[in-house]
Amino acid sequence: MFAIREDDNGVLFAVKIHPRAKKNKISGELGDALKLSLTAPPVEGRANQACIEVLARLLKVSRSSVTIASGHTNRYKVIRVAGVTGQYVRDQLQL
Repeated sequence: MFAIREDDNGVLFAVKIHPRAKKNKISGELGDALKLSLTAPPVEGRANQACIEVLARLLKVSRSSVTIASGHTNRYKVIRVAGVTGQYVRDQLQL
């Protein structure tokens, strides 16, 4: 089960990005990280933008609520979602 940390501003969780996939989807879990397939290439920040947009759509929050806390140039990223709880994230992602 992937790990979700809660703090005063929202939640933090790790994702592993698989760019240039056939479609945008959650493809499972990898250790304590969520595995996320994206159609965007890892060029000029397009995969980062796609990551934010896909997670915002899946979690039903605004794009401004989802940020990349660390790992901007890495496949492993830490995502921060403001204004939600860990249980809300699990419920929305159905994990």
